[in-house]
Amino acid sequence: MSEDRRFPYVNRMNVQFRSLELIPEKQLSDGCTYPWFNQTLCEVNDTWIRLGVCQGEYHWHVHDDTDEFFYVVEGKWLIDLDDRTVELGPREAFVVPKGVRHRPRAPVRTVVLMAERKGVVPTGT
Repeated sequence: MSEDRRFPYVNRMNVQFRSLELIPEKQLSDGCTYPWFNQTLCEVNDTWIRLGVCQGEYHWHVHDDTDEFFYVVEGKWLIDLDDRTVELGPREAFVVPKGVRHRPRAPVRTVVLMAERKGVVPTGT
């Protein structure tokens, strides 16, 4: 779990699965009871693939050195940007480029897959 007590999120940075292992995403997301959960699933080259199970809103933040990819598996994902809000439904994806301030929100329980450069702290700067 994240040691940063400023944010009420469960952020698990450990890589849970290695290459050649089956990743049971549905089992993991169905079993999640946290309101805002982030688990690093695996590593692909120098990128982490993360599972998010979320309801509510995250804080405004920015990743100065890396882009962030979101893919909605189920639910509704809103990404607030300074000038607009992007709405994603199941099987839709969006990239927030590095340096762009954003705030993800999930008005209903939502499952997302995220891709970020290895080592990125989910809470941003």
